[in-house]
Amino acid sequence: MNRQRLRHCPWRMAILSEITLYPIKSCAGIALREAVLTDCGLMSEHVYDREWMVVDAEGRFLTQREYPRMALIVPAIKAATLALRAPGMLPLEIELGLPHPQQAPMLEVSLWDEAVRAYDCDEVTATWFSNAIGTPCRLVRFHPDVVRTTGTSWTGGIAAPTLFSDGYPLLVASVASLGDVNEKLRTAGRAALPMNRFRPNLVLDGIGAFEEDYADALQFGATTLKPVKPCPRCPIPSVDQATGVPGPDPLDVMRAYRAKPELDGAICFGMNAIVTRGGDERIVVGQEVGFDLAF
Repeated sequence: MNRQRLRHCPWRMAILSEITLYPIKSCAGIALREAVLTDCGLMSEHVYDREWMVVDAEGRFLTQREYPRMALIVPAIKAATLALRAPGMLPLEIELGLPHPQQAPMLEVSLWDEAVRAYDCDEVTATWFSNAIGTPCRLVRFHPDVVRTTGTSWTGGIAAPTLFSDGYPLLVASVASLGDVNEKLRTAGRAALPMNRFRPNLVLDGIGAFEEDYADALQFGATTLKPVKPCPRCPIPSVDQATGVPGPDPLDVMRAYRAKPELDGAICFGMNAIVTRGGDERIVVGQEVGFDLAF
């Protein structure tokens, strides 16, 4: 369906039912009661979504696609540190304060086809992550002087800022969409899945299944969020986020009705989104969200 030709129905109200911050790309998220919606993604206690990333010895980013045990690295925000735990590991705490620019080691890391300068965390941290994941790796932190933006082909020409996300600063999904997928999984004799398999930042209730695909705008107070691109799914939804063990891939069931021709048949769930107006908005689970549906 051509979203550019859709006309708009009157504003409706959805409910924000979940907020999840992922401080470290492809590791466990933090379920939050409230957060700040910024133009580069969610933020809580000065910790940003995908502010850290794990890389291999060549600086290439690692994810649960190849290393599903990354799901078992669980972060928590403390007063001055990001506390980490993983099975069989002593806890690790990372200082939240930015290192001195002239003293911090830097790395050039690769994220898809992009080269990005980042702070290199210390050897103790590198050893901890290498042992937790089971492969030599390092933890890097997004450098505040780096400007990384989204592509513009899906955003109407807007180059929105983002940190170490795959491509866009926010991912939105709905309760009804997951319910629809789970109904089809159960019909196929498969177990229902929790929302964390799809790793959205914001979950909406009170709208129909996959209506987020056709939302023109979401209004959070004075801040407007625009869903811009369906999210093509990789094998990560097959990884049990509680055990780090891959299981049956739901994409085989979803293929029958969630393949998007405009993305060369990619199987999609959730919508990538950008902030188009406002920002630095405090959002709270349970609040009403304006929902502008084009149809």
